[in-house]
Amino acid sequence: MTKILDNARARRAFLAHQGLCRPPGEKLTRAGLYDLIHDLGFVQVDSVQTVERAHHQILFSRNQTYRREDLAALLEEERHLFEHWTHDASIIPSAFFPYWKHRFRRREPHIRQTWTRWQGEAFDRATDEVYQRIRAEGRVLSREMKAESPKSTGWWDWHPSKTALEFLWHVGRLGISAREGFQKVYDLTERIIPPAHFEAEVSEAEFIDWAATEALKRLGFATHGEIAAFFDLISPEEAKQWVSANRARLEPVEITPVGDGKPRASFAFAGFAERLAALPEPPQRVRVLSPFDPLIRDRNRCERLFGFRYRIEIFVPEAKREYGYYVFPLIEGDSLIGRIDMKADRKTGVLEVKRLWLEPGIRPSKGRLEKLDAELTRLATFTGVEKVTYLDGWRG
Repeated sequence: MTKILDNARARRAFLAHQGLCRPPGEKLTRAGLYDLIHDLGFVQVDSVQTVERAHHQILFSRNQTYRREDLAALLEEERHLFEHWTHDASIIPSAFFPYWKHRFRRREPHIRQTWTRWQGEAFDRATDEVYQRIRAEGRVLSREMKAESPKSTGWWDWHPSKTALEFLWHVGRLGISAREGFQKVYDLTERIIPPAHFEAEVSEAEFIDWAATEALKRLGFATHGEIAAFFDLISPEEAKQWVSANRARLEPVEITPVGDGKPRASFAFAGFAERLAALPEPPQRVRVLSPFDPLIRDRNRCERLFGFRYRIEIFVPEAKREYGYYVFPLIEGDSLIGRIDMKADRKTGVLEVKRLWLEPGIRPSKGRLEKLDAELTRLATFTGVEKVTYLDGWRG
C-alpha cells in the first residue's frame, strides 16, 4: 500500500537526512566532523569565496563550532577523507574509495578519447611523463609543470602536462594530497588513500547496491532518477533495476509538494513513515546556506519540497540577473525564507550586505531580522571579518 507523506513531514525528513536538524551550537569534535561528512555522503568543493568557500560554509551552516583545521587534518594528515568527483568536485570519506574505483573504470575510456581529441598526440606522451615524474620525484603542483605555450587564456588553453594531471586525477591514478592556497597538490593515489581502502575491491553488483542504498539513506525518499543522481555513480536505469530487485526492502510513498501539485511517486526504506516521529525538529534560528548546499543541489526537488526556486547567476549577464552574482539562500526552521546578496571584504574587515529578498508571505518582522543579524554576525566572525554593514536599500 502506498503511503502519502504530507509536505511538512517530507520537508522535516529531508532536512534531518541532510544534517540540518542537528543543534548548530553543539561542540563538534574532529571525529564528529568526520561523522557529519559521512552522513551527508560528500561535501562539494568550490573556489568562489565571495563570503566563504562552499565546503566550509556547508559545514558551518550545520555546526557553528566547525573548525577548518579539523577538515584539513582529516584530509591531509589522517587521510580519512579524499577529494574527487560526484556530480562535481567534492570531499568524500576514504572508506568510499573502493566504490569510486568503478567510476574510474567506467569513465576512463570516454575521458581519454575526448581529451586526446582535444590535446592531440602530445596528450598520451604527457600523461606518461607526468605520471612517471610524480612516481619518481613525489607530489607536484600544477604550476610546477612545464607550459608548452607562452600564455594561457583559460581552461581550454591548458598545456598537455596540466591536462595530464587532471586526467590522471579523474581516472584515479593521481589524488589530491593537499592544497596550497586553493591550488591542488597531486600525488600517486596509493600514497594518499589508506591501504585498506586503496586495496579493497567490490564487485559490480556490490557497487550498484552500495551506490543506490547509500543514496537513498541520505535522501530519505527518492525516485530512481534521484537515487542515481545523488552520487552520480550509477545510471538511472541501474537505479530503476535496483528498486525493482529490492521491493522487499522498500515501500512506495507519495510526496506531497508545495501548493496544489500532483504527489510524486517515490520509494523509501520499509518503515520510513513510522520512523518520522523520532526525527528532531529543525532549529528555529536563521541560517545562511551555500549556493552549493546539498539541500538545494537538486533544484527541482528543492522547488517541489520548499516552493523555493534557486539558480546561481554567476554566468548570467548582470543586466539579466534576477537577483545577483552570488546570492545565498536563507533557512529558518523548515522553510527557505529568502536570499541575501553579500560579500566579505577582508581588506576592510567587513561583511557587506547588499540586498535581502524574502519569499512571498514571509514578513520582515523585528524578531526575524534580529535572528538574521545574529546569524550574519556569527558568519562574519567565521569568515574572519570584524563587522557587518548594510548598504542603503538592503531590505528591498
